[in-house]
Amino acid sequence: MKNNILYTFILLSLVAASCRKELDDVNINPNATENAQPDYLLTAAIKNTADAYWGTTNNMNSSLLFVQQWAKVQYTEEDRFIYSNSSFTSLWSTLYSTSITGLNKVIEIGNTTNNPNYRGVALTLRSWSFLLLTDAYGDVPYSQAGKINEFITPAYDKQKDVYYGILEDLKTANSVLNPAGTAISGDIIYNGDIAKWKKFANSLRLRVALRIADREPAKAQQVLDKIKSEGGSYISANADIAQLIYQVSPQQNPVSAQFDTRDDYRISKTIVDKLFSLSDPRLPVYASKTQTATPEEYVGLPNGLTNSEASNFGFAKTSRPGAYFLTPQSPAVIFSYAELLFDRAEAAARGLTAENAADLYNQGIAASLKQFGISDALIANYTAQRAVQYDPSNYKKSIGEQKWLALFGQGLEAWAERRRLDYPELTASANTVLNGQIPVRFIYPGTEQSLNGQSYRNAVASQGTDLLTTRLWFDVK
Repeated sequence: MKNNILYTFILLSLVAASCRKELDDVNINPNATENAQPDYLLTAAIKNTADAYWGTTNNMNSSLLFVQQWAKVQYTEEDRFIYSNSSFTSLWSTLYSTSITGLNKVIEIGNTTNNPNYRGVALTLRSWSFLLLTDAYGDVPYSQAGKINEFITPAYDKQKDVYYGILEDLKTANSVLNPAGTAISGDIIYNGDIAKWKKFANSLRLRVALRIADREPAKAQQVLDKIKSEGGSYISANADIAQLIYQVSPQQNPVSAQFDTRDDYRISKTIVDKLFSLSDPRLPVYASKTQTATPEEYVGLPNGLTNSEASNFGFAKTSRPGAYFLTPQSPAVIFSYAELLFDRAEAAARGLTAENAADLYNQGIAASLKQFGISDALIANYTAQRAVQYDPSNYKKSIGEQKWLALFGQGLEAWAERRRLDYPELTASANTVLNGQIPVRFIYPGTEQSLNGQSYRNAVASQGTDLLTTRLWFDVK
């Protein structure tokens, strides 16, 4: 009897294995490679993440409005902070389902093919992806993210733990990246220049160290000391800028693509007024002249207008973004040399390094202006102004305002820095719906409540109510 049972079990097992084999054969796509190629995965991850970072939902329709670099001239609901729980799905879904999943595969391939440079580049990009997510939402899946075979409903890690994890990943990335090692393909940021990837990884470490500096100054100090002891270098020239340079349609810059078919946005009056007040030579780069001639030539649109108010200002008498940003090949900047210099200036001002904060601050301004082709003579005139000069008694104001100008177009990063430094001081329109407050986070996608409900509820219980006005851990007032 026992032998019959055993025989039946073996027979059923063989039949099941045969069925699985047949299903595997049936489900092979004859038009696709069965072995993932790291170069294709890397290119796709860079492109998809840059598009999400620079595109409509997470940039033009939200963070650029929050920092009052852009404003809406029609369909102004978002400029009045009217959002639903489906408004912020794009960043979450793109980075988790596409970017991080693909980069995890590149890391795996780098390990199995003994090419650590793929691993280091993918770790650097994955760290940037997680940084975008936690800066926007707060507590997010990190330690269990992208591991679909293990975690269908990943837990949310606390923001502090996400930042700490990112710092460890970036330290690992820097240690495995080897300019003399095996070459990589598919790198559409640095074209396989691993020395520049090491600079980018260290620059991100500095960015994260400052992100946590108000909460964890000792940890920030430790990170910078570690980079120094490693002999690490940062982005050191505009030629090192981490950016994706787009091509012509249909691979053009998302801003260019948006303005090909729509005309919803104008430059904010807030930033135009600031540029005018400083005689800033970036004004004709950041803004276009009005279509109908006006005495000012460049006219910013107030944020938070109703649809009828915006219509009264009109399309032709308000300024679009500058031609530089509307060009199909305009780059999606991820990390600029100017930002790096301002970060070093802040680290010095905080006493985390022995560098000269004022000198680095002035270098940061010069790097930003040179990034847009401004001449040395105009740079000298600009930095000589009293209103531009560094104020050591309020480094957050000096650096915060100039970094806000330098990060024009990089909505998510400008928004993170404005929340952290509390400058520039911005005022919400009376038409906005948050009682005079400006959003300080994205709300979680509504799909998380239905598909990952327990993890979502745990995060809300830990972090606070899932509202646009719930301050995140790094954002110390």
